[in-house]
Amino acid sequence: MNPLSPSLLDAAAHTPVLVGFSGGLDSTVLLHLLAHAPARTPGMLRAVHIHHGLQAAANGWETHCRTLCRQWNIPLQVIRVEVPHDSGDGLEAAARKARHHAFMQAMQPGEWLALAHHLDDQAETFLLRALRGSGVDGLAAMRERRAFGPGHLWRPLLATPRARLLEHAQHHGLQWIEDPSNQLAHHDRNFLRLQILPLLAARWPQAAHAFARSAALAAETSELLSAHDNSDLASCLTAADTLDLQPLNALPAPRRARLYRAWVQHLRLPPLPANGVHSIERHLLSARADLQPAFVWQGVQISRWRGQLHAFTIATPWPAGWQARWDGTQPLTLPDGNRLLLSGATFDTPLQVRARQGGERIRLPGREHSHSLKQLLQESDIPPWQRAGLPLLWREGELLAAGDRILSGPLQQWLQTRHARLHWQQGPASN
Repeated sequence: MNPLSPSLLDAAAHTPVLVGFSGGLDSTVLLHLLAHAPARTPGMLRAVHIHHGLQAAANGWETHCRTLCRQWNIPLQVIRVEVPHDSGDGLEAAARKARHHAFMQAMQPGEWLALAHHLDDQAETFLLRALRGSGVDGLAAMRERRAFGPGHLWRPLLATPRARLLEHAQHHGLQWIEDPSNQLAHHDRNFLRLQILPLLAARWPQAAHAFARSAALAAETSELLSAHDNSDLASCLTAADTLDLQPLNALPAPRRARLYRAWVQHLRLPPLPANGVHSIERHLLSARADLQPAFVWQGVQISRWRGQLHAFTIATPWPAGWQARWDGTQPLTLPDGNRLLLSGATFDTPLQVRARQGGERIRLPGREHSHSLKQLLQESDIPPWQRAGLPLLWREGELLAAGDRILSGPLQQWLQTRHARLHWQQGPASN
């Protein structure tokens, strides 16, 4: 065989590329190909090395990467990350999550993140997904290119066997580092790589190619199904990004299952697990109207309320007894990350802000008597899961407002007189 040709990477010849560079064989070959591709526009290639700190030799790997990038005149960014050991996902998955987050932070708008996954990696991923009982989307394994962060993730070597990468490195006298953890067979992927795939290749030499081909066919099928998913989502999605149960229930169960996943992806929430689909079908769709069933995973919740399915990130609980004084001059950040803002005026006397405690009453505009806040909230369009974080504004023992949703008569008149506006901002602050 001949060494790999740099023309393999001409697809991004005029695109800014950031290479994920670990210093191992695969990423070294990828960086070498890109650095020496004659068609590449100069100055549009850089590398990033993620320092996990999980191996004793990690500092030496960083030094190796810096040295090689200096030799090839490639700017290198080193990012140190902390990998949690108690995430519940396992160390390998936690490291991957931390690495991907660091990649997103390092990328520039429109940049392609180039990773060195190859055909053997694709075969391993296909097998792992099959062993987990994945459907066609999971069996599609890794895609050659997809949207990622502010740009795209690109795997140009995905159809290339690792043996070709090794041959290229040896032909050009490249130096790379070996991660000793790759030889630990107790990791699922390593077990497949070290024991299962060699055994299969002894009987079926083209086994890895066959698995990668099956992944490609699954990807084609997944793309076709995605068009139907988007159509179904459009028919059920409300303006508030909730799912309307009436058109949803009219769909067959297999299409609903795909629709839930498309909806969660649309909301940029963590992927919905298989038991989530089962829980929604069994507990949420058939629940009585007076119940509020929910499914929770990875800090996210799906709830049924008023004929719709709602998906949202679970808010941080307020500390017991939290309260603050606020005059409206500056936005007030609440314990759950939401904010109170007052535009057009400031309060002459600071108000007290605290959470609901129960039994509160408020006098509405045009009313002589006060009303139970609990009853007003039940009649309002405020979902139950938002009510615990609803900030209450008080002055001298009188409840003036519940967020910006329920205003007392005196506060509404005060705001109207000054052409001012109270705003309860939920979610990240918009700048």
